[in-house]
Amino acid sequence: MNCFSNQTIALAKKELQSALNSPATYGVWLFFIFFTNVSFFYLQRFFSLDSASLRPYFQIIPLVYTFLIPAITMKSWAEERKTGTAEILLTMPFSEWDLVLGKFISACVILIIALLLTLSVPLSLFPLGDFDKGVLISEYVGTLLLGMAAISVGLLFSSLAKNQISAFLGGVVVLLAIMLINQLTSFIDLPKLLADFLNYFSLAFHFESFAKGILDSRDVLFFLLVTVLLLFVNTRILQFRKWS
Repeated sequence: MNCFSNQTIALAKKELQSALNSPATYGVWLFFIFFTNVSFFYLQRFFSLDSASLRPYFQIIPLVYTFLIPAITMKSWAEERKTGTAEILLTMPFSEWDLVLGKFISACVILIIALLLTLSVPLSLFPLGDFDKGVLISEYVGTLLLGMAAISVGLLFSSLAKNQISAFLGGVVVLLAIMLINQLTSFIDLPKLLADFLNYFSLAFHFESFAKGILDSRDVLFFLLVTVLLLFVNTRILQFRKWS
């Protein structure tokens, strides 16, 4: 299987063009920049921390993603089902992987553009302190990997939902649960085995090492496996609908 076939690229371009023609996409970018900057500079009071670190900026990312990613992915399949174009796509000479990867790549590009827009923050702060460039790279790598895993969750729920609203709400609830489930171990005294189990399935828990500037291969592998597994499940759902 060629993951990036001509069909996949063509579908990704179509999805991306549609997204760029939608005011909602620009609203998503604006929300992302506004919320993260307000949280970092005002709520977390960066200038009073007296520390050349962007760790507080990235610590809020898992929570922001619980709303940002469903907003990006909610249209992907739910809109296709509503307009009836999903059935047309399934009858065209595209494999299920072509369809899923096309939408996944498009969503990732939208996310990458959002992350590129945040570069104005570190670039504007570099003259004010001795920031560790290696730590910053690790933080951005983790943010992208976390986003890819979250996108695969959002696409899965969009394929199950009947409309955009249910796709968005379902994505928010599930992402909130799997992002922050590790917080239970902080507030509740759980047996170590149970705490480790909950932490392992928490996306935010695996993001913590990146936020600290540590590129842990185990966390990289976790995010990649989650992404591939959920994309595979999405293809099975499409295959089931194709033959049902």
